[in-house]
Amino acid sequence: MYAPASPEDGVWVLVDRLWPRGLSKEKTQVHWWAKEPAPCDPLRRFFAHDPGKYPGFLRRHQKELKGHPALERLRALIQEKTVALLFAAREEPYHNARALPEILGQEQEP
Repeated sequence: MYAPASPEDGVWVLVDRLWPRGLSKEKTQVHWWAKEPAPCDPLRRFFAHDPGKYPGFLRRHQKELKGHPALERLRALIQEKTVALLFAAREEPYHNARALPEILGQEQEP
């Protein structure tokens, strides 16, 4: 979210429940602020970007999103265009934007 935009990024989708501090909504290039697939506040606080909690976070987040219409909208957008899932966390390896592709893939399995 704090990195500069690139034309190769395609559609920018912010997948955080909270808007990033210090960034103006008017000046960013976010196309869709997708709050719905972001983790609920209790789950977000539980995870707190702790790498040791990531497996538990992923399971809980998948359960929270099962059948959610926002996942279908996101899946359809990804099938049509290049999509960059944005997040505001500074801890890049462990954030909810990393979890979404895993969750989307698991949702499609029979």
